[in-house]
Amino acid sequence: MTKSEAKKRIEKLKKVINHHRYLYHVLDRTEISDAVLDSLKHELYQLEKFYPEFLTPDSPTQRVGGKPLKGFQKVAHEFPMLSIEDIFTEKELADWETYVKKLVPNEKIDYFCEPKIDGFAISLIYQDGIFKIGSTRGSGTIGEDVTQNLKTIESIPLCLRSDLRGRSDLPHFVEVRGEVYMEKKDFEKFSSEYANPRNLAAGSIRQLDSRVASQRPLKFLAYGLITDLGQKKHSEEHQILKDLGFKTYPGKECQNLSDILDFWQGMARKRDSLPFQVDGIVAVVNDNALFQKLGVVGKSPRGIRAFKFSPKQATTKIKDIKLQVGRTGAITPVAVLEPVTVGGVTISRATLHNEDEIKRLGVKIGDTVVVERAGDVIPAVIKVMGELRTGKEKEFKFPRTCPVCGSDLKKPEAEVIWRCPNPNCPAKKQEFLYHFVSGKAFDIKGLGPKIIDKLIDENLISQPADFFGLEEGDLAVLERFGQKSAANLVSAIRYSKEVPLSRFIYALGIRHVGEETAIVLAQKFNTIKKFREAAEQKSESLSDIGIEVSKSIYHWFDHKKNIKMIDDLLEAGIKISPLKKASTNKGKLSGKTFVITGVLSSITRIEAHKKIRLLGGCPLTSVSKKTDFLVVGANPSSKLEKAKKLGVKTINEEAFLRMLK
Repeated sequence: MTKSEAKKRIEKLKKVINHHRYLYHVLDRTEISDAVLDSLKHELYQLEKFYPEFLTPDSPTQRVGGKPLKGFQKVAHEFPMLSIEDIFTEKELADWETYVKKLVPNEKIDYFCEPKIDGFAISLIYQDGIFKIGSTRGSGTIGEDVTQNLKTIESIPLCLRSDLRGRSDLPHFVEVRGEVYMEKKDFEKFSSEYANPRNLAAGSIRQLDSRVASQRPLKFLAYGLITDLGQKKHSEEHQILKDLGFKTYPGKECQNLSDILDFWQGMARKRDSLPFQVDGIVAVVNDNALFQKLGVVGKSPRGIRAFKFSPKQATTKIKDIKLQVGRTGAITPVAVLEPVTVGGVTISRATLHNEDEIKRLGVKIGDTVVVERAGDVIPAVIKVMGELRTGKEKEFKFPRTCPVCGSDLKKPEAEVIWRCPNPNCPAKKQEFLYHFVSGKAFDIKGLGPKIIDKLIDENLISQPADFFGLEEGDLAVLERFGQKSAANLVSAIRYSKEVPLSRFIYALGIRHVGEETAIVLAQKFNTIKKFREAAEQKSESLSDIGIEVSKSIYHWFDHKKNIKMIDDLLEAGIKISPLKKASTNKGKLSGKTFVITGVLSSITRIEAHKKIRLLGGCPLTSVSKKTDFLVVGANPSSKLEKAKKLGVKTINEEAFLRMLK
């Protein structure tokens, strides 16, 4: 090969490699395999090695530098990298628009919205189309030169695409701004070293050795074009950036606050399913000339706001620790909090789970703590801010007697939960009656805890069958009841007399038999008679539900008072309908059993169970040898250790979601 031929081949290889980089990182599609692309890069590297005079800074082979730097050089930003003021409520959004309209009273204002990626902001300078300098925000006016590390990110083009629509040439300097980030699925490998993907992105870009950054799957998303390339609106910048070779998030043009709110709510709904972390949206006055006219106050432009999502975590103080007695006798410690808003809801209580968890966290009454609320999960205390202690905090000693009936508490060796063993404990009876009428059980509308407490106090009820014998006259004479409200409640009770078998089984309050297991049992036995016979005879047909669950069912039916409760309910006129048969179409998960432990970030447990069933699978609540998959979310329970001992396959949330697609 002659020099001339080598030069032409090198130029062609660079053009082809850059084309496929653009397809993959900007358009999210491929025309060739990774192996083919690697082969092209290898050929280019060999040619440049043999003909070093044709090696240029924009070559795809020049992404990883040589020797580590001794330190970062300072870079002055010609246009300051300003911060964005945060807002959190609809009122603050409306106040912002009022403020803007006062500044430009006769202007028509529309907006552009895009997700606020929780990444690391950087500036990219291109000279004559070639990537020259990449820098951090720093103080806003002075940043650090991190070009060597940014070159390792494949989604940052080393040279701008020349086929920009409407332009035959580019200015001598072009500045682009955006976020370096890491996708959530890739972050899992580094989660033990970094608190979140943003910290990892920042830490990677500030490495003196670019080889470290090159080993981390960082990505770049552009959101701003500083150089004037004819754009009149911010929305136009996204298309120009895409033409130049950058990945952007499409965003949305919004005509009014209602459109902004719709976009914000939409992003909030799908934030957990996005590949990257977002903590809100950015709303900006779309007209660039108007944006400039509005100017800057402090370090933030007036024409832009970051509309943040409600935080899933917050700090507050523990005022006290109370104990709750559940329907199975489980004693649960609950932290009484100074009210705090988490995930858009004001909470004043959070679970501490059990005695071991209190010891693990080192919780004291008076502590400042971090509370978390994720989806439909009960708020929980997850961390103690020990550095904020004053010395006035008090130790909490877990009692050894029931706080309601005074019975000595019991805790089996293999468990972490203390329980009240007294079958006549008033608290257990009370909680069981709450459970019986709840939405997933008999779903008796209007029959809440306060009314049940009143009925117990008046000796009108002591067991579930008593609900169905109540008459209007029994209720109308009670405090806060009238003829109409009494009639409505009696009507609701009568309406609930017909119940699906799955909800009837769930209502019985058998330990370890949750909503999903009740559905499985209903599908298996179809009638209460068959289920009862299998349980009383300790039939092998229950063994595939799981050893722990089947033992619990056998134990429940060993008590005559429980069998009498079923008989009393049937005598009270309860009609139990068979569960509608599932579709006979076999789904991709047909025959597979799943158990979920911990908190899933992108889907609730109820939704996950529904999707498993829809695809032919079977969701269960306890792990056994017959479990096919244990799905592991954040803060997993002891189910994880049990699965490992039994050799059950464990999968993370990402792998589980792929199975559901």
